[in-house]
Amino acid sequence: MSGFIEGEDRSQGTLFPERLDDYVAEDNPVRVIDVFIDDLDVSGLGFKAEPAATGRPGYHPKMMLKLYVYGYLNRVQSSRRLEREAQRDIELMWLTGRLAPDFKSIADFRKDNGEAIRLVCREFVMLCRKLNLLSDKLVAIDGSKFKAVNSRDKNFTRAKMKRRLEAVESSIERYLTELAEADQNEPAADDAKTLQDKVAKLREEMARLKKLEVRMLEAPDKQLSLTDPDARSMKSRGTGVVGYNVQSAVDSKHHLIIAHQVTNVGSDRSQLSPMAKEAKAVLDVEQLDAVADRGYYNGNEIRACEQAGIDVYLPKPATSPNKAKGQFDRSAFEYIEQDDEYECPAGKRLTYRFTRTEANKEIRRYWSSACPRCPIKAQCTTGENRRVSRWVHADVLERAQTRLDSRPDIMRTRRATVEHPFGTLKSWMGSTHFQMKTLPRVSTEMSLHVLSYNMKRAINLLGTEKIVATIRV
Repeated sequence: MSGFIEGEDRSQGTLFPERLDDYVAEDNPVRVIDVFIDDLDVSGLGFKAEPAATGRPGYHPKMMLKLYVYGYLNRVQSSRRLEREAQRDIELMWLTGRLAPDFKSIADFRKDNGEAIRLVCREFVMLCRKLNLLSDKLVAIDGSKFKAVNSRDKNFTRAKMKRRLEAVESSIERYLTELAEADQNEPAADDAKTLQDKVAKLREEMARLKKLEVRMLEAPDKQLSLTDPDARSMKSRGTGVVGYNVQSAVDSKHHLIIAHQVTNVGSDRSQLSPMAKEAKAVLDVEQLDAVADRGYYNGNEIRACEQAGIDVYLPKPATSPNKAKGQFDRSAFEYIEQDDEYECPAGKRLTYRFTRTEANKEIRRYWSSACPRCPIKAQCTTGENRRVSRWVHADVLERAQTRLDSRPDIMRTRRATVEHPFGTLKSWMGSTHFQMKTLPRVSTEMSLHVLSYNMKRAINLLGTEKIVATIRV
């Protein structure tokens, strides 16, 4: 093979064996994993760091944590695949000191240390603050649907159950009709037996679905998932996904994920203040700006953010059908604060009438007695009076709208900030997304993904050597 680069002879002996450290370059990302985890106080985070007095010694939690972070950083999440990689990957051998736990020990570590692993993810965000990678000014909040280990066929909602039962009933009726017609024509015994078997199987399926319907109706949200009991059917870009709603707060400076949370509630409506407050606590700032899309618009949530020192920017969804009907929408009615009245397009005043509670909000109601005689009433309402509702804390919403109007480009900033991490994570996770079941374990898995994302992002921005030097200071 002359003329080509030749490798070394496998049987060639060496006088001084090469060190394992020689195979790992100084700028290799595994050195960040090694130094970062060695610097952690694992007992303070909740890991069991003290060995048992009797029995076979276990693996140190730092070593197991290094194994998992390396795996997720390199898109190897399966405990069985990690077991194989620990025996053949030179970087992993260096990282774990050539220890190779069995897959059961690896899987049990992730299962039993969920809360501690989530705290490790937060510790790396604190390191990013120390590295001056966070802006401390603006965070973007968004949610995305991630698939669970549960197929759509094994998830039941009331509408889906109704369709399934109707389909089975229709099939039974069709086969019974065919069987009755066949009896009149004296069919072959095998044909009749085949039809009878089909009807019997369909009746068994009907009985199975009825039992599942009882279990489904007992659930608080009237849903049932057979494989992952916590997974839920959610709307996602015009279609349905059985999975989880992952919330994240992303820093606008370098798109690092500051805070995240996994929920099985499909709506984002109640997620704004929890995510914004968590991001503010992590950043440890007195005032914070947060931007979100219209799916988060909720008066109580916006008010909670304002009370916590968080200014939110989000557009108000257009839910009124009046404009489509050719009638005046709410924006045509101007609120006169000093008089606590509204002025309508006809120049008349809508006065305060009463207050009532709607959806945990105190709502004030206004209308004018001049409506029945108004010449433009047809453009306003089909009822006797045009009534306008106002939340008692509507000034909070007005301030939010004023802030949004003052920064018209901030929604473009939101898209460029928060959607990038979600796209990257879904690409890493593959088509199946989550591999674990139930909400607590899925939350642990998501924390490992977020930690790996932030770590890779920080290494790309600063390099291995600077991060290692900062940790060692």
